Amino acid sequence: MDFDLQWLLLALPGAFLLGWLASRLDLRQMRREEGATPQAYFKGLNLLLNEQQDKAIDAFIEAVQHDPDTSDLHFALGNLFRRRGEYERAIRVHQHLLARGDLKREEREKAQHALAHDFMKAGLFDRAEEAFKALEGTAFGTDARLALLTLNERSRNWHPAIEVARQLEAAGTGSFAPRMAHHWCEIALEADARGHTDEADQALRRAREAAPQAARPLVLQGQRHARRGQPSEALAAWDELMALQPQAFTLVAADYAKAAQRCGQAENARHKLQALYGQYPSVDVMQALNSLQDDSAERRTRLLNHLQHQPSLSAAQGLIRERLATGVSLSNQEIESLQQALHTAAKP
Repeated sequence: MDFDLQWLLLALPGAFLLGWLASRLDLRQMRREEGATPQAYFKGLNLLLNEQQDKAIDAFIEAVQHDPDTSDLHFALGNLFRRRGEYERAIRVHQHLLARGDLKREEREKAQHALAHDFMKAGLFDRAEEAFKALEGTAFGTDARLALLTLNERSRNWHPAIEVARQLEAAGTGSFAPRMAHHWCEIALEADARGHTDEADQALRRAREAAPQAARPLVLQGQRHARRGQPSEALAAWDELMALQPQAFTLVAADYAKAAQRCGQAENARHKLQALYGQYPSVDVMQALNSLQDDSAERRTRLLNHLQHQPSLSAAQGLIRERLATGVSLSNQEIESLQQALHTAAKP
C-alpha cells in the first residue's frame, strides 16, 4: 500500500507536465489553423481593393480550401463570382453552402437569397422564382417579393405581378398603385390583340380602380375609342386626362385634335388646347392647336412665339413647312428664330 502511494505521488507531477505540454501543442496548432485563414482572407480583400479580381479569387479559393467550414469566405467568393459574371461558379458556391447540415438558420437564408440572385443574373428565371419564393417568411422576404415583382414584369406575367404588388402594399412596403395600373394596361393590350374586347374593357377598369390619377389607362381608353370610330368617347377620356395629368396629355394632343375634327368639336377643342398651352407650353400642344387653325398667319405667329421662348427643331420644321405651303417669304424675325433653334440643337 505504501509502495503504490509513493508511485502515485511520483506520477502526479509527471501527468501534470505531460498535460501541460499537450495543451500547449494543441493551442499552437489551433492558432496556426486560425491564423492561416485570416491571412489568406485579408490577402484576397487587399487584392480586391486593388481591382485585381483574378488574384483575389485565387486567394479566396485558397482560403476556402484551408478552412472549408467558414461560411463568410464562401459568401465573399460567391459574390465575387457573380460580380464577374461567372454565375455558374457563384451558383455552385452557394449551393455548396446550402448543402451543409451545420449551417445556421440566418446563414442558410442568406445563402438562399444569394443563390436566388445568382439564378436571376444567369437568366434562369424559373429557378430564380422558386428560390425567391423559398424566402417567404424570412428576413429577406421583402427583398424577395421585390425581386419577384421585377421577375414577373420581365417575363410579362402580369397577373402574378399584380398579386406580388398587392402583397408588398399590404406589408407596408410602399404604394405600388401606378405599377399595378401599368400591369392592367398591359393585360388590356394583350386582350385587344387577341380580339377579347370585353376582357380589355375590364382590365382598363381595374387599372383605373388601382390608380385613378394614372395617365396611361386614360391614354389607352381614348385610343381604343378612336380606333372603334367613337371620337366623342375618345375626347371624353382625353378631356379627363387633360384635367388630371396635363403634362401627360401631350402624348395624345395630335390625336385629340383629329378626334375633335371628326365629331365637329374643333372650336371647343381649340379653346381647351389654348388654355392648356398657356399653362404648359409644349410643341405637341402647339402643333395640335395649329392643326385646328385655318388661318396660316396665325399658325406662323404661334410658331414664331414658340420658337422665341422654346427653340426646338420641331417648331422650326413647322415654320419651314408653313413657308413652303403658302409661298410667303420668311421675315427677319422668323429667320433669327430659326437660327436660334439650330444653334440650340447644335450644342453638345
